[in-house]
Amino acid sequence: MREQFRLEMHELYDTLIAETKGAARAMRLAAESFKDANLALAEQVIDADQKIDLLERNVDEMAISLLVRQAPVAKDLRTVASAMRLSSTIERMGDLARHVAYVARGRYPATVVQGPVYDLLTAMADQAALVGEKVAKLVETKDLALAREILADDDVLDDLHRKSFDYVLDTELELSRQEIVDIILLGRYMERYGDQAVNVATRMQFLITGMEPEA
Repeated sequence: MREQFRLEMHELYDTLIAETKGAARAMRLAAESFKDANLALAEQVIDADQKIDLLERNVDEMAISLLVRQAPVAKDLRTVASAMRLSSTIERMGDLARHVAYVARGRYPATVVQGPVYDLLTAMADQAALVGEKVAKLVETKDLALAREILADDDVLDDLHRKSFDYVLDTELELSRQEIVDIILLGRYMERYGDQAVNVATRMQFLITGMEPEA
């Protein structure tokens, strides 16, 4: 009986890892589709979001089943409860990557913007993709050093996001209304992706140590 329980716990966590890797890959491909006006990549991200949604549902169903049938306690209970919280957060990361891909697809065959604003947004995209990859590695390895790196990386994203508003308000750039909307949306999507990554990092700290970050 306990052997079956352990197998189900491993399956639960492996599914969570797969979902996290999917959300990380989604942002990496979304970043590339945005930078290169790559329609095929954008559509790949949009289509793949359904798989991330399915993995989230699988995590939730397995977690509920474990709670009902096995009544886990202590660290096992923490793992099951955290998996449900994490899967929801990671699913939102996948949605945000999909939103970036939507913008890239909508502006094809052109890039969203040009000049210094393009450089800023591509830097944000690369940073968001880096954060996503660290989140995937954190969930897989449970290395808390990565959690601290994610917090620092999110600060970089926040700084770039604030800089994007400086460009929006710069009348010398003569941005069109559509460009302004795209800059604001893309900046928001990628900044929120970083925020969700921080949520994963703090939840992973609780899963591993049993203590909230504030404690």
